[in-house]
This record gives sequence, structure tokens and C-alpha cells, in this order.
Amino acid sequence: MKFSVRMKITLMVVIFTTFIVATSWIVCNYVIERVFLNNLKANLVTTYNSCNKLFNESSDDYVEFDDLYGKIKNPAGAIVLIIDVENNKIYFTSINDNGRMMESLNRIINSVIEKDEGRFLDNSEYIIQRNHDDTINSDYYDLVGKLDNGFSVIIRSPISEVETFVRTVKKVFNYVAAVLIVFCAVFVLFISNIFSNPIKKLSHSARRMANLDFDSKVKVYAKDEIGELGECMNELSSKLENTISQLKTANLELEKDIEEKRKIDDMRKEFLSHVSHELKTPIALIQGYAEGLKDNLFDDKENMEYYSDVIVDEAHKMNQLVQKLLTLNEIELGNFNIKIERFDLAELIKGVLNSTRILINEEYVKIEFEEESPVWVWADEFMIEEAFTNYLTNAIHYVIDGGIIRIFFKRIDNNIRLCVYNQGNNIDDEDLDKLFIKFYKTDKSRSREYGGNGIGLSIVAAIMEAHGKKYGVYNVDDGVVFYFDLDTNMPC
Repeated sequence: MKFSVRMKITLMVVIFTTFIVATSWIVCNYVIERVFLNNLKANLVTTYNSCNKLFNESSDDYVEFDDLYGKIKNPAGAIVLIIDVENNKIYFTSINDNGRMMESLNRIINSVIEKDEGRFLDNSEYIIQRNHDDTINSDYYDLVGKLDNGFSVIIRSPISEVETFVRTVKKVFNYVAAVLIVFCAVFVLFISNIFSNPIKKLSHSARRMANLDFDSKVKVYAKDEIGELGECMNELSSKLENTISQLKTANLELEKDIEEKRKIDDMRKEFLSHVSHELKTPIALIQGYAEGLKDNLFDDKENMEYYSDVIVDEAHKMNQLVQKLLTLNEIELGNFNIKIERFDLAELIKGVLNSTRILINEEYVKIEFEEESPVWVWADEFMIEEAFTNYLTNAIHYVIDGGIIRIFFKRIDNNIRLCVYNQGNNIDDEDLDKLFIKFYKTDKSRSREYGGNGIGLSIVAAIMEAHGKKYGVYNVDDGVVFYFDLDTNMPC
């Protein structure tokens, strides 16, 4: 069974209080009465000694009767009777009644004489006994003794007053004890709340900390040990929050490093797989045609030149593949330093079109370019030329026979968007998001015909990501549009 701190404190205090009250009750019922009775006997002895002293200090055998009043020490207010036994005369009495009380006192004297077998007590001797007076139906303590001068003395004190007082004390004590226990229980419950409530708050805050919730803070009001504990918990919460935050940051960085390593490993595996696939065909062709030339399969010059042209063409494609892979690798690894400068984009496009005029003429393609010179942009001119060239080459090889390639600009806020449209078939929606993936080809047979290897568009993607600009592709009614954005203002 679970007990709260509040309940434990209450039980401990109530048990302790009950023990004290029970002990006091035992003392009250079994000790106090004896103490009062013993005190009563002591008072009787005091009165006896006072009487004896008065007679000893007097030079006369008889002390004046009136001299005894006010001189006898009588703290219990007892009845005093001094008798001259030899002369059978009452020497002193503190009562005026010579009736039933005197008869009772005489019986006591006679009783003592009878018990002493005819010999009364010697001088300076006394006995104290409890007697019941049937005449008045009451109990007394009686001191019967002899003074030094030979007089007999009887000192009587009623017990009923002491017993009545003791009974009253017991009754009052029982009521007070019951009230005290109830009051103590209620008071302790109230006091225990003062101590248990801060502990409950500390426990609640600790539970939230255990659940990694560090927003909970303990409000500290007291300047005691509990307040100090609350301050320590608040400090612990702040330090744990900072530590866990640092651990999370370190963990995120570690996850990024692991993810980056995994990506690099995947890229390496993918690279090896694609490169081996791309090089397999040209190497096989070069090997086959080279072996044919070596074995002199053809004697005529025309076939020999054809074999040689195939070998040169395949070697050229392999060289282009390697160069593009090297360029892409440098850009992706960040080893290619970007040089941001201001240049005329329209002039750059004109230059690329002039350099590819022969290829354009061979394909019987119509180029449409609305000159908007100058169109100033901020970027790495060499890399942008590479990106545009890849777009243009891709458009030339995929445009329909006798189709149109249109180059145009769109202004979007502080950017200018370069668009390259080629008339032809649309690209499947499922392929649109994959075109810029390295080595991805939508039509492998056509790619092979013009030497495509799926790297050109991935180079465009790497270049634009290095610039932090948008790029992409979308279908139109009668063709496809590739685009990328460039800054018209100096980038921050």
C-alpha cells in the first residue's frame, strides 16, 4: 500500500501524540492520586512537627491555648486535637463540635491503645492510617502520635476532597486528551500540506523532466531545504535541456554525415554501374573493329576507313563521357570554384548558336531566338554556357525532323528564366522528375544513336544547384520546354 508523505507525517505525529496522551492518562489515573495522598500525609507530618516544636520552644509545660492559633503550620487545613491523657483533658482542638467528631476521635485513640496492648505510643512517635467514619460516612487520614511533652495528638484530614479533585482532574484530562488528539490530527493535516504540496510540485516537475519536457519550472518561495531542492531541480532542468539540445544537434550532424556517406557510397556504386554499362558497348565495338582491321578482313580501302571511323567515333564518345563525368564530379563535390560575374546572356546564347551551326544544319532544324540584347545576369559564365549547351544539344537530338527549337526569356521578379523549347513528342509524366538523374534515359535506343549517355541534364542540375537557382522541364501542346533561372541583380 502506497502512503504519501502527507499521510506518513500525519500518522507519525498522531501516533506520537496518542502515546504522549496515553502516558499522561496512565500518570493521571495511577500516579497523581498517590502523589496527592502522599502529599496529604506529608502535610499531616508537617502539622505534627509544628505542634511538637511549639511545645519544645516553650519553657512552660503548658502553652497558652490562644497561643496555638495561627502558630501551628497546617497546610492541609486538617483538624487538630491535642489531649492531656494523664489528666484526661482536651488541651487543644480546632473544632467546636464536641459531639460525633469527638466521639470518632476518641475511638481512634482507644483503637491505637488497644492495638498497642495497653501501651500507647512513646514520645515523638506517630502513626498515619486511613479510617472510615461511619458516623458521617467519610474517609480520613488520621495521624495519631505523642508529643515530646507527653501530650497525645490527633490530626485528621479528609480524603474525599482529594479524591473529588483527582476525579475532576481525570475527567477534564480525558476530555482535553480527546480534543487534543482530534485537533492534533487536523492541525497536522494542515501543516503537512505546507510540506507535501511543494514536494508534489517537485515530483510533478521531475516526472515531466523524465519525459524530456523541460518547460516545467518549480516556483520557489521558501528559503529552506525544499526551496533549495527546487532551485537545484530548475538548474538541473536547464542543464539537461542544453545538454540534450547539444546531443540532438550532434546526433543530427552525425546522421547527416552518415547519410552523406551513404549517398556518396550509393553514388560510387551507381557511378561504377553506369560507367561500366556506358563503356561496355563502345569498348566492345572498338575491340571488334580493331580486331577486324588487324585480321585484314577487308582488302578494300572503303571498308577499312569505315572501321577506322567507327573506332574514332566510339573513342570520341568515350572521351566525351569521361570529360562530362569529371565535370559533374567536380561540381557535385564542390571542387569547382564558382566565379560570379555580370555578363550578357543573350550574347552568350548567340555565341553557342554560332558554334553549333554545323550540327544544326545537319539536323535540318529551325532555330528561333528573339534577341533581347543585352540581357545582363549574375552567374558563372562558363558554367551557364555548359548548361545552355546541354539544353540545346538535347533539344537538337529530340526535335522532330524539320521541327523548331525556340529560345526565349521570361522575367520572374528579380530572376530571368531561360527557356529552350523543342517541337516533338511529350515526355511521360512519370519521367519528368527523373530526367535530371544521372545516367537516366527515356529512350535508350535513340540515346545510343546520337551518343547520349544521360549525363548532360545531370550536369545542368548540378550547375543550377551550385548557383542555388531553379531548373526543370514541362510539357506543352506540341513539345517540351527545359528552363533554368538566373539572377538579374547582384546576389547577396
